[in-house]
Amino acid sequence: MARLGRPHRPFYRINAVDSRVKRDGKVIETLGWYDPMSQDPTKTLHLNSERIKYWIGKGAQPSDTVADFLAKNNVIDAAKHSAEVADRNARRKAGAEKRAALAAAGGKKDEKKA
Repeated sequence: MARLGRPHRPFYRINAVDSRVKRDGKVIETLGWYDPMSQDPTKTLHLNSERIKYWIGKGAQPSDTVADFLAKNNVIDAAKHSAEVADRNARRKAGAEKRAALAAAGGKKDEKKA
């Protein structure tokens, strides 16, 4: 998503870009837009479903936010997406618990490596 608009009035374009390009860098193709400030719900989000499916078929990976939009609009499988989100959240929680346990133990990782 490339951020456009003015201060306090964001507007985003949903783009296909190379993963090595910065957020507002060179775009391969514009696939839709998102206007979070729109008063009309029909003008909040526009997606080019055919081209999005094409790019996903080529191996493109949508960001978390774009994947949420795609799942809500039935462009990708919503059940698979929700399972991936649940798995990701479980891994984050496990990592946070592991870091908390290390901090509680005095921050010593492994004394053999020292």
